[in-house]
Amino acid sequence: MKKLFILFLLAAIVSCSQPQTYQVGQIIIPQGEILIWLYDDTPEHKKAFLELAEEGYFDDYTFNRVIDKFVAQGGCPDTPEGFAYSVHLLEPEFEAGHKHVYGAFGAGRDNNPGKLSAACQFYIVQNENGLKRLDENYMIYGHVFKGMDLVDQIVKVETDSINQPVQPIPLDVNVIEMTESEIKALGFELNQVMDY
Repeated sequence: MKKLFILFLLAAIVSCSQPQTYQVGQIIIPQGEILIWLYDDTPEHKKAFLELAEEGYFDDYTFNRVIDKFVAQGGCPDTPEGFAYSVHLLEPEFEAGHKHVYGAFGAGRDNNPGKLSAACQFYIVQNENGLKRLDENYMIYGHVFKGMDLVDQIVKVETDSINQPVQPIPLDVNVIEMTESEIKALGFELNQVMDY
């Protein structure tokens, strides 16, 4: 019995010494890696993104709409009928109050009156001055903390008449675990408010 207690105590000490990890969104494109901090106060959007990324859903898609000084959009493409038949629609979580600042990570949507988000489509705000007109209309649920230099590059590629890159930019979207020190090493503080 004493040996069992000692083993339990050692296991507890070892588990306590392991640094806490956080789930981070990772987008790998031919140009490199983009990392996204996902906000806890937008739980449904965060959960949907994590589930779709872990399923490999986004990996069949590309960055399908890129506009300099606006956004880089990826995931399921826009269609004439919008997202009316999508199983990935979510109620907005605007009460979180996140803004469309440079590097903000959001969910696409069509023109539906309830402003329901399409979790199957995401975008990254590339306008350095932000896009205030989109606040409270489109859902922000994360922030890019590594790779905005890549986003700045891909919004400048050659596009067709619907702003789709002529040379496709494929997505490899994953969920990775990072410690606080690994995140801080990239210049991001976990308690940092990115909506300035």
